[in-house]
Parts: sequence; C-alpha cells; structure tokens
Amino acid sequence: IEQAKQLTQLPRWSVKLNLLYGIGTLTPNVGAEVGLGERSSIDFSASFNPWNRKGTLANNKKISHAIIRGEYRWWFCERYNGHFFGAHAYYTNFNVSGHKVPILNFQNDQRYQGYGFGAGLSYGYHLPISRRWGIEFNVGVGAAWLNYDQYDCRVCSDVNERRTQWYFGPTRTGITLVFLIK
Repeated sequence: IEQAKQLTQLPRWSVKLNLLYGIGTLTPNVGAEVGLGERSSIDFSASFNPWNRKGTLANNKKISHAIIRGEYRWWFCERYNGHFFGAHAYYTNFNVSGHKVPILNFQNDQRYQGYGFGAGLSYGYHLPISRRWGIEFNVGVGAAWLNYDQYDCRVCSDVNERRTQWYFGPTRTGITLVFLIK
C-alpha cells in the first residue's frame, strides 16, 4: 500500500522547453513527458525553425529545420528526480544554405535540402528547483541516416547531386526548463 501511495505522489506529466536549443539557435521547441512507472517515462519533443527560410536573393542564408523526437527514459531512483539513461529516436527535415556545418561536411557556398532518421543513447540529470519546477541537463550520442539534395550554389535551383550520408556523433543536448504536472 505504501509503495502504491508513493507512486501516485510522483508527478505524472511534465511540459518542457529546451533553453539551450531554443535560445542558442532561436528555434521554437516544446516537449512533454509522461511517467510510465516509478522509474520510467517517455519524453516527446518537437522543434521547428522557419527563420530565414527564403533568405534574400543575394545570400539565401538559412538553417531551417524541423525535428520530432521520442525517448524512453529509465531513472536511477524515481522519475523526475536525479539521474537517468535514455534511448531516443528522431526524424528531421532541413534546408541549409550559407552556413558551414563541419560535423555534416556542409559547405557555406552550397545548399542542402533533405531529411533524416536517427537513434541514440542519452544520459541526463533532473534537478528539482521547487515543487513544480526543475532543470534538466542531458547529452546523447548516436547515428543518423541523411538523404538530401546538394546544390552547387546557395540560390540556384538545379540539383547537383542526390546524396545519402551516415552521421555518428552527438544527437542531442539540452538545458531544459521543466514544469511538473500531477
């Protein structure tokens, strides 16, 4: 009876905002997490960056993208308290021009438009700051498969090459503001 009572006292839901990602890249994002058991939960997040979608004809600079992510979390102690490990999967689409992205070997004088799928493992820590609020820190590594069109210049519309690429490395990072809901 005591264990059942304790389980019902744990927050069941949370809503989230990844401050590192949102402020660092000016990307609107939102997340939600639901508790499954005393030490497990599922986290969902979505982000969409439409800024500079069209750019100007002179520079056509943009890093527009959308990401949808789901993650299963296993908490060391109890959900929304302390350390956790996670396994995540995600989908992204992107249109990048006028920016060098070294980890993907994207050059700033070309444009890249496509989509990708990925998965990885993460580690995080939830720091309660009040009864309803917390800060979450997380990092993750994994792999992604990208399928995209590469254009020779930032503005031109003729596809130079259709490419696929595997990426291995960081797949998530965050300093996230969390609001807990019973």
